[in-house]
Amino acid sequence: MAADLITVFGASGFIGRYLVRSLAKRGYRIRAAVRRPNLANFLIPMGDVGQIQLVQANVRDSASIERALQEADGAVNLVGILREWGKQKFSKLHGEAPGEIAKIAAAKGINRFVQMSSIGADTEARATYARTKGDGEAGVHSALPEAMIVRPSIVFGAEDEFFNRFAAMARLSPFLPLIGGGESKFQPVYVADVAEAIATLLETDDFAGRIVELGGPKIYSFRELMELVLAESEQSSRLISIPFPIASIMAALTGWLPLAPITLDQVRLLREDNVVGKSGNSEALVLNDLGITPTAVEAILPQYLWRFRPHGEFEATDFG
Repeated sequence: MAADLITVFGASGFIGRYLVRSLAKRGYRIRAAVRRPNLANFLIPMGDVGQIQLVQANVRDSASIERALQEADGAVNLVGILREWGKQKFSKLHGEAPGEIAKIAAAKGINRFVQMSSIGADTEARATYARTKGDGEAGVHSALPEAMIVRPSIVFGAEDEFFNRFAAMARLSPFLPLIGGGESKFQPVYVADVAEAIATLLETDDFAGRIVELGGPKIYSFRELMELVLAESEQSSRLISIPFPIASIMAALTGWLPLAPITLDQVRLLREDNVVGKSGNSEALVLNDLGITPTAVEAILPQYLWRFRPHGEFEATDFG
């Protein structure tokens, strides 16, 4: 398999850069399919000369998908958004595009295919994000039954949009909001573990057609995660509980703004726990089934949240 070519859609994103590195270490050739190749040059040094190729692809355009999959031996679709803006819509990117990519992959004889979804994906979900993720899964398995679905909880790492976002908010605000009292449950999973899981799925036919739910070794409430953020960034913002009805009104009024702290759809997502097993699918695999030991949040957060401390890396330095 050392010379196999894997096309990665969304390769320049948060998870994508870790996956490209993992695949390169395993000897694969990687075709990084991204919307703006000129902004993805940082991927090339992750492999040997010629091992990583950048190509332009837009998952809203079938012709560019077909070009990106030309002569590929496997494919991974990581394309996703946390909120809608402009032409970037959940219905297209999460709901329609995965099935189209899988359909084209199947026509080319590519049966090693991994689709990035999320815990809570359900075609009947109230939140548009989760519902369209469910639609995407259905489209992929309809076109390519051998495809593997990966459903992570919150993914964390140095470039994440969760812990970094709230640490940045704590810098500017005297309080952090706890939607619904902060009781929602999460099982954060380390981005490098997610990348290793996907790379492992691509290496064997043993997991064909399976769903993998990815979570870390511990479940936290949203309040506990915010307490971790404040502790590691050494900030003193207060945690303020905001009931779901009030949060919904606030999000409905301001969620359309580019810098709004939360959207109405995200409030709906917070009404459901985001932990492994939430789907009730007893046949879903987990990290340990792939031979991967989950990494604890506490082992990684200090490596990047120090930059939010009042004096950065020197905050914890003892000059005696």
